[in-house]
Amino acid sequence: MRVPSPIRALAGIVLGIGVLSASSAWAADYKVGFITSLSGPVSSLGIPYEKGMKAALAYKQELNGRKIQLVQLDDGSDPSTAARNARKLIDEDKVDVIIGTAGSPGALAIAAVARETRTPLISIANANLPGEEGAWMVTLPQPAPLMLDAVVDQMKKSGVKTVGYIGFSDAWGDLVYDALTKSAPAAGIKVVSNERYARADASVTGQVLKIVALKPDAVITGTSGTPGALPYLALSERGYKGQIYGMHALINPDFVRVGGSAVEGLLAPTGPVIVAEQLPDSNPIRKVSMDFRAAYQKANGAAPTDAFSAYTFDAWLLFLDAAQRAKGEPGTPAFRVALRDAIVSTKELVGTHSVYNFKPDSRYGSDQRSRVVVKLEKGQWKLVP
Repeated sequence: MRVPSPIRALAGIVLGIGVLSASSAWAADYKVGFITSLSGPVSSLGIPYEKGMKAALAYKQELNGRKIQLVQLDDGSDPSTAARNARKLIDEDKVDVIIGTAGSPGALAIAAVARETRTPLISIANANLPGEEGAWMVTLPQPAPLMLDAVVDQMKKSGVKTVGYIGFSDAWGDLVYDALTKSAPAAGIKVVSNERYARADASVTGQVLKIVALKPDAVITGTSGTPGALPYLALSERGYKGQIYGMHALINPDFVRVGGSAVEGLLAPTGPVIVAEQLPDSNPIRKVSMDFRAAYQKANGAAPTDAFSAYTFDAWLLFLDAAQRAKGEPGTPAFRVALRDAIVSTKELVGTHSVYNFKPDSRYGSDQRSRVVVKLEKGQWKLVP
């Protein structure tokens, strides 16, 4: 069930001078549109994304002597609202770039508008469109195959021969399942189920009963956020004793809180930022991650405990780097084209999740430096050597 939400403009966050409405006569030299999900079933991800943006604003407030204006909208976890928000930001607010949103379906909806209007999109949800369909977007979350390979390696080391799968009945669930069915057989692991559920579902008992009956050595999910805890809770209730795995979309405190003891011992891949203090000093991601943590603490009054806020911070770093190289006057169609070209030619940009390298024909910019495997122990994520 979709949770409707009015388009709420938390608009005109103008760096250095306070808050102005989007209709103010004052215009920033750069204008960034930001869409996230502050309500609805994806809000457990969308709220951390917003906190990450606050950290980004605290980190850097201007570029090349120009100020930056941020216009933020809530899509209520509704892809159609996300698309309307994108059109408003482009047509009315004249943004140079869009960063968003919290769910893959919403990000794909924004991508269609970005392509039509020739406006660059930095997706903070895992979304992939081939060829010209995705020519105006890049995706910061690591691709499912890259992260899934690390999980399968762990399964193989643990002697797993059969694995059950349950995921969302949407684009993210498809991405993880497709990656699993490509990677697992090569490691000698058989995928024995493909169960699905909607993000807003309140129960997955039927799906989990089918999985438990198959007696797989392990279970992995293609889920995210708070709704992603449902399969683990149901597995625990049925007394399942096999190893449990997840993906990087689960790394947030609400998932840990809701999952409780049912998710203890879960293994998952994630970006290095989540265990930054456990990384060696020689890892370039460590310094940027610690800078992010300092900015997050300053902006939000607490340390980050999720992986999602850091994606927004990386999106800001990517925008700053590309805008530095893009030619033209902000606010014009020509600048949007130049900015897109700069984004898709980014080289060795160190972020909190990855060292990013983009190409015009590829949505993703991450490589093996963008992943580590962590284990949930007593409510804390610990680096697995």
